[in-house]
Amino acid sequence: MVTITFPDRKTEKRALAFLLGRFSGCVLRSGEHLVPEAALEALADQNIPFAVKGKATYEEQVAAIRGAAPPQRVALIACNTGSSEKCRPS
Repeated sequence: MVTITFPDRKTEKRALAFLLGRFSGCVLRSGEHLVPEAALEALADQNIPFAVKGKATYEEQVAAIRGAAPPQRVALIACNTGSSEKCRPS
């Protein structure tokens, strides 16, 4: 997992819309995103600008895999229900 940031909120929303359903990851309260290394190439292919901050810590990686957020983290939850219902974590 790699920690990345986006230059502005508009780009961040575009990136999240692309990443949801394709890659696992999470969003930190700091605005940084933890994504698998494969997501970097996919974002570049979509011409979505981002900055790599470095490798994620072990704790951050485990939290992203388990879907649980470590302290002071916000989990990114993908929702592909196919309806307008709100997504709820299980």
